[in-house]
Amino acid sequence: MIVVMSRGASQAEVDAVCDRIKDLGYAAHLSAGKERTIIGVIGDKRPMDETAFRLLDGVEKVVRILKPFKLASRDFHPEDTVVPVNGVRIGGKGIVIMAGPCAVESRAQIMETAYALKEAGVRILRAGAFKPRTSPYSFQGLGTQGLELLAEVRAETGLAIISEVTTPEQVAAVGECADILQIGTRNMSNYALLHAVGESGKPALLKRGMMSTMEELLMSAEYILSHDNYRLMLCERGIRTFETYTRNTLDLSAVPALKQMCHLPVIVDPSHATGNWEWVPALSMAAVAAGADGLLVEVHPHPEQALSDGMQSLRPDRFVEMVARVRAVAEAVGREL
Repeated sequence: MIVVMSRGASQAEVDAVCDRIKDLGYAAHLSAGKERTIIGVIGDKRPMDETAFRLLDGVEKVVRILKPFKLASRDFHPEDTVVPVNGVRIGGKGIVIMAGPCAVESRAQIMETAYALKEAGVRILRAGAFKPRTSPYSFQGLGTQGLELLAEVRAETGLAIISEVTTPEQVAAVGECADILQIGTRNMSNYALLHAVGESGKPALLKRGMMSTMEELLMSAEYILSHDNYRLMLCERGIRTFETYTRNTLDLSAVPALKQMCHLPVIVDPSHATGNWEWVPALSMAAVAAGADGLLVEVHPHPEQALSDGMQSLRPDRFVEMVARVRAVAEAVGREL
């Protein structure tokens, strides 16, 4: 349930409600809006008497949340969440493009990509140092060496970094070199990892599992939010269906649906959805038209030489052309790029 405080409720009254929640064995999560403070009561499913809160000073009303996801719901947090990263606001009126190669392959490759993207106006570079792959024989990333190269790129170019983390043990190391921790589709239900990312307090991007429902995605988000880490973004990257012509099936309906269900920014990854660079611009424009707050796009200076996902990677010049088309769509729907 949530406790809605009266407009102008004092800090002492808010603290009193939080103390009462903790005395009853639950956790209190605050959402401070422009006009009111909402306090989420989080815990097990034991019956709770609402009068335990209704009679406290400063309480306007008590509302039960029927959805299984509590902290992600708009009942708890009616306003859109905006995640600030290195001067970039993700989730506001502006649309953010995070771009870069699937993986860090060498210093020359990542530096060439970073400078090309910076010139194109990108402010967040995506690249993986650790790469969970379907085949154990595929390139798994440079690991620690890749993190060192990402740290060098960030220091030299000023670009923010988003990079994947695959185990709880990697969170601290990746967090030192990356501004955003990415949780990939294969790890959406890795609850130990979700707890670790939540505890880190770092901004995070959670990708939808390849065979997961939207509700399951939001329940995974709840693990991170339960640690008071609200700097979280969701990512639709395509789901597995009977169709094999594309790598995955991009569920564009998830964009407006998730934005109605929850307050978190929604990002779309058209590269993993299509598996083919030629279709990435079309799906990028469609994602923006559907209301996406950002795009996660794979860009490689030499896709034919890429050690992973070369087929779905745009060359920098093609990426620049795509951005111009996406910007036109953004302006048409009242957004900025």
